[in-house]
Amino acid sequence: MEDSIVKIQAAVEAVLFSLGEAVSEKELAKVLEIDEKTLGKIMNDLIDKYEDPARGIRIVKLENSYQLSTKPEYYDILTKIVNMPRKHNLTDSLMETLSIVAYKQPVTRQEIEAIRGVSCVHAINKLVEYNLITEVGRLDAIGRPILFGTTEDFLRCFGVTSMDELPIITPDKIEDFRQEAMEEINIRVET
Repeated sequence: MEDSIVKIQAAVEAVLFSLGEAVSEKELAKVLEIDEKTLGKIMNDLIDKYEDPARGIRIVKLENSYQLSTKPEYYDILTKIVNMPRKHNLTDSLMETLSIVAYKQPVTRQEIEAIRGVSCVHAINKLVEYNLITEVGRLDAIGRPILFGTTEDFLRCFGVTSMDELPIITPDKIEDFRQEAMEEINIRVET
């Protein structure tokens, strides 16, 4: 019997952790295939175990539901971790899209796609999510497409204080980039 109670407690922890929200006694009892009275005893034991000062989480009873939550004394630490700047992984396609926005802003998604030659919806959404670009207005044209520009986070991320500090792309550099792109296209076609 003790072994089955341990397994039920482990299952309760898995359910509460995975869902991240309150789960009703009825739902828990049903998925664990036990009656609500037995569940109540098991939950009381679990709640007592989580009151141990060595634990940072607890199980709280909310009316007829249970939820796994952080102990209030750790909220200040959670606030610090949530507010820490995040490092984002910028893939080549994200960097290409970001570069176009930085140098051509304000720019529409259609203009970016015309330059890159591929759909940029995912890249733009990721860059907006990372707060590196943002909507800066709407183009006065049919459909009023969104104009994108860089943010202050973009400047901080790349260690510049203004857009004037970005490297200048000269016409010969543009030709070099164009040549590299053409070579890359030929390599892809040949394989």
